[in-house]
Amino acid sequence: MAQDNNPMNCDLETGICEMLATKDFQQNTVNQKPVRLVYFTDPICSSCWGIEPQLRKLKLEYGDYFDIEYKMGGLLPSWETYGGRDVGNPTEVVQHWEEAGAYYEMPIDGDLWLEDPLHSSYPPSIAFKAAQLQGEEKAMNFLRRIKEMIFLEKKNITKWKNLLQAALETGLDTEKLRSDYEGSAKELFNEDLKMSGESGVRGFPTIFFTDEEDNRFKVNGSKPYEIYEQALLKLFPQAEKQSIDISFENLFSYYPTLTTKEFSVLSGKDMAASEKLLNELFEQQKVGKYISKNGALWTKEVAVNDMD
Repeated sequence: MAQDNNPMNCDLETGICEMLATKDFQQNTVNQKPVRLVYFTDPICSSCWGIEPQLRKLKLEYGDYFDIEYKMGGLLPSWETYGGRDVGNPTEVVQHWEEAGAYYEMPIDGDLWLEDPLHSSYPPSIAFKAAQLQGEEKAMNFLRRIKEMIFLEKKNITKWKNLLQAALETGLDTEKLRSDYEGSAKELFNEDLKMSGESGVRGFPTIFFTDEEDNRFKVNGSKPYEIYEQALLKLFPQAEKQSIDISFENLFSYYPTLTTKEFSVLSGKDMAASEKLLNELFEQQKVGKYISKNGALWTKEVAVNDMD
């Protein structure tokens, strides 16, 4: 894949944790865990989708030691104002998404940008900020759901009907979501954009690992799991890795939907072995399967979906 500074072009930067001297945001005083991750992201960021396996593993192994705070970075204000060098319109995103999916081994269907292209990433970002006002857990489930919609199901998540569907499926109060979406969530999103600029964020994903004394490391781009683990341990060396019960029942109890890559990273099995096992479980009606063009999404609930 081409390497440049264009976030829509799936920028792959070097895997370096950089110690920062600046203090652009303050530690959350209500945080009881020793490390905070401030994650600048965007719902349509393919590289952010690419690090879902690493972040899910980090949560299982070290979740007792950190909280993660999601900030929306505003990847695509509009096509009229977007400043990407190699991507100037929706059709030019198709190849980049297909390449990103192959590189990260995560299912991404670039045909969305031909069939029902998004005009901006701001509406789903604001919807996420509205969801956060109903609790972080529900908001995270909502964000995961709209990512599945856009990357696998080719659903345009700027459309309210799709945001509404995701809200209903993740237990959100849809009337409150709509009210907050049209009101206070816009200001919260603008605060995220301001923080992104003040923190020098120029691409996504960008994660700041910060301890209680405001020492911090920054990790840019999609990196191997060990980079995230090392950043955490540099700030809190006494953190002890928790062993993971890799049975499929346990993994799906934590994460009710998993891509093959996510299951592979969490279970320690290679991709071929993971796919073989998951297909066997599907045939035994122990897991469900959503089939997309470039890979499957495996579900705790047994149901069959086909995109043919």
